[in-house]
Amino acid sequence: MRRRSRWWRRLRPHHRRPGAACAADRAAHRRGHWNHDQEGGRLVSRDILTIADLEPGTLETILDLSARADLGRPLAGKGVALVFQKPSARTRNSMEMAAVQLGGHPVYIQKDEVGLGTRESAEDVARTLACYHSVIAARVADHGLLDRMAAAVEIPVLNMLSDSNHPLQALADLLTIRQIAGKIEGVKIAWVGDANNVCRSLAEGCAALGAEMIIASPEGYGFAPAEADALGIRQTVDPAEAVKGARFVYTDVWVSMGQDDEAAARREALGTYSVDAELMARTDDAWFLHCLPARRGEEVADAVIDGPRSAVWRQAENRMHSARGAMAWMLGEAR
Repeated sequence: MRRRSRWWRRLRPHHRRPGAACAADRAAHRRGHWNHDQEGGRLVSRDILTIADLEPGTLETILDLSARADLGRPLAGKGVALVFQKPSARTRNSMEMAAVQLGGHPVYIQKDEVGLGTRESAEDVARTLACYHSVIAARVADHGLLDRMAAAVEIPVLNMLSDSNHPLQALADLLTIRQIAGKIEGVKIAWVGDANNVCRSLAEGCAALGAEMIIASPEGYGFAPAEADALGIRQTVDPAEAVKGARFVYTDVWVSMGQDDEAAARREALGTYSVDAELMARTDDAWFLHCLPARRGEEVADAVIDGPRSAVWRQAENRMHSARGAMAWMLGEAR
């Protein structure tokens, strides 16, 4: 059995999310956000900016909440601000439905409506939205904007994606793994391709809950050695080695939003890191995972993503369930 380490205490702030302050730094500026009880007769809010900010027990609680359909209406009569610097069909739809299921009113805010960090400071945007809403969720290009927003307001702030982290996706991934495998601890997950923001958040979740994760990526596309060591993650350049004995194989696009200038170099470097039937045959009858959107014929073959061992659409549905569980926990309505 894989022993859970106190990994999150070993991570330095730049390992958790490059260029951003850690939760402890934010807590020094904002009283109460890490108090999990009630204070002065009011519920104390809780942020989710990275998986590394959550202790294992908290992470398990959020997954338990995500698996429930009886969370009540903690957002009844309340608004949820959805700030999108970067568009996403899955994120918008899953968050809007999750907010509605909790009784809330989601408000979609596009990039040009606020000019986050350009026309108006991140702090002023957050303070304004806090006048109307009970939760701020933001999908941003620079993680530092999230830290600044969270430090400026008392209501909870949720990371819907940043350049360094994607905790909402990781929650959906972990929920999917637990549903299929019946557990997370001891389960082997192989990541094939670029170790990006999605990979980082999943790796943090695996480290917290005792899963075994191995990353196969070309030189320059994996984690820094110090970060991998802190998380207990093994890395290799050989996809076949990584997937041997894996219960789950995960990949993502080779060229993400905003990386068009690097497209040719990325496709050349990652060209042998496609998940096809031959690679899946080397696994322990593994399930395939992908956060979507997928570029079929590049990082994944049609036969795999459409095959009987694809859990991709369950993952997509779980984005809604995990968003619901995350917001319920953030609002302090369930223990």
